[in-house]
Parts: sequence; structure tokens; C-alpha cells
Amino acid sequence: MTVGAAVGLGLVTLGGLGLIGMRLVTRRGSVAMLDATDRVLAGGDHAIRLADTVQFGADPAQHLQLFVPTGRMLDPALTGRTLPLVLFIHGGGWASGNPGDYRFIARMIAPQGYAVALAGYRLHPAARYPHMLEDGAAAIGWLAAHAAALGGDATKIVLIGHSAGAYNAVMLGLDRRWVAAAGGHPRRVCGMVGLAGPYDFLPLDDHTTIATFGHVAELRETQPVHHVRGDAPPVLLIHGAADKRVRPRHSMALARALAGSGARSETHMLSGVGHEGLIMQFARPFVRDRRALSLVLNFLARVTAQPAESAAESMPASAAVQPARA
Repeated sequence: MTVGAAVGLGLVTLGGLGLIGMRLVTRRGSVAMLDATDRVLAGGDHAIRLADTVQFGADPAQHLQLFVPTGRMLDPALTGRTLPLVLFIHGGGWASGNPGDYRFIARMIAPQGYAVALAGYRLHPAARYPHMLEDGAAAIGWLAAHAAALGGDATKIVLIGHSAGAYNAVMLGLDRRWVAAAGGHPRRVCGMVGLAGPYDFLPLDDHTTIATFGHVAELRETQPVHHVRGDAPPVLLIHGAADKRVRPRHSMALARALAGSGARSETHMLSGVGHEGLIMQFARPFVRDRRALSLVLNFLARVTAQPAESAAESMPASAAVQPARA
């Protein structure tokens, strides 16, 4: 069966065989097809509105889409209120990925009362460390300057990333220099969510990390585990216990480092979930397993309920890793 046929089958039947078809597609890396199926099952994009799409840099990958919820009670254009900002950063080994393929994140999160930005960044081989961090910081800087006019509260920003994007999100929250250099007010970041991220990958031992980080003289500086600090914004780490691509030890290592620094964090291992399976839990029909989504929504509600400077008070001190229950 071709990829196109599998996608067609998943879109048409949406039953058991269609689910198998969608699993085949997502295993082949077609996030765009996952998003297309999510859009069909959601009945379109009626629950979200594209507030703006912008280029925040000269490279085509340096673009951002900002979505807000629709409806009389939520749409900032109708209520006159601003909403906490969620900035999602895609994965892809720092070499692939398109933020436009992750609109399912906006469909799932924005209707809960958030403005959701999907941001891209320069990719390898045209870019390497620290370009991904410079671009993430530039996206935050753009939001800080423009989001209020579009319905986003730039004083409450939560960074979320999957895989390589989780590395970007966590590093931007822990190492303030990147956001500060872009004029993004790092203290306005009130939380970070890392989904199956690599946080402690020395020595470099695969072509992806060698290509992206191998040129750095002081490799220790590239590792999130070496940037933990007690006054960091709250951190939520979620990892699939069955992840064979980015092993759970990465989240475990960062959890231990955060606990040792006195930072506020929580870590959850999802049994039976692999690398791709974790991000699939944010799209229909895979959201039937609500563990990851529930953890993220609960975290967002807590850390955005008060100013970013005091968001850490809404979380307990770093605790032992918790198994997430269905």
C-alpha cells in the first residue's frame, strides 16, 4: 500500500482499518497527514482562528503562525481580553519539520483558553547549534512585541516542544541569554513542557547530534542538564516509557538535575508509549489516551494562573518520576 492509499483509507473509513492506515503513515514521518486526519475528525478549524502568520527572520523556516480560539466567550477580538501564550516547537532532529503540520496542537489547546503559536526554526544542514535557540528566542521576542494586539498575553508564555523541539523549549527556558538577546523578557516565560526531549546526550554518538553540535568547542554548554537553576520556570517532563528513539533516561537525567537545583518540576513516564506515539496523543483519534493531554492542560492552568515571576509557587518541589495513569 502506498502512503497516499494509506492516508486515503484512514480519512475515508476512520475505523479499525483506517486507524491502522494512520499508524502506518505516522510511522513514516508524515505529520502533515496526521494533521489532515485530525482536521477531518475535528470537523474543520471552526474552533480556532489564525490571528497572524509572520516571518521573524530572513530564512523561510523562520516563520510563525498564531492561533486563538473562536466563540463569544474566548475569542480575544470579541472579549477584549488577552489569553496566555503557548509556543509550540516541532521536532525532527533539527533537520526536518514544518510548524504548519502541527495545527492539531492549536486545535487541541487553543479552545481551552490559550493563544497558540507554532514556530519554525532554521534546520540542518543550513543551520546548526545555536541557530535553533536564536530562532526560538526570536519567535518569543516577536510575540513579546506583537502578541498583545492579536489577543495573546506576552507576560505569560509557556514553551512546549517535542523531541528536538523539546530540547529547544527547555534550553530557552533554562538559559536566559537567548531570550534576553532577542528582547523577549525571559522572566515572562512561566513554564516549559518537554515531550520526549534529548537533554543529556554527551558524548555525541550519532549522525544527527554530531552534525548539529559537533563543531562546538565546549560541548557541555549545549546540554540542558548543565543549565538547571533553582529559579527556573516550572518544568513538566513527559516521556514514553517505550521510547526507543530518545530514551527515557534523558528526562530522568534532567529530572534529577532539576531536583538537585531546587527547581520546580514534575516528570511522568507513560507506559506503552513510544516516541511518535507521544505527540500522536495530541491528535484525533489517538487522543482517546488522554494521559499526555491531561498532564499538559493541568500544567498550563497552574502556571498561567498568576504572573510568570511567581508561577513556580503553583508547583510542588521536584518530585520522583510518576507513572501517568490512563
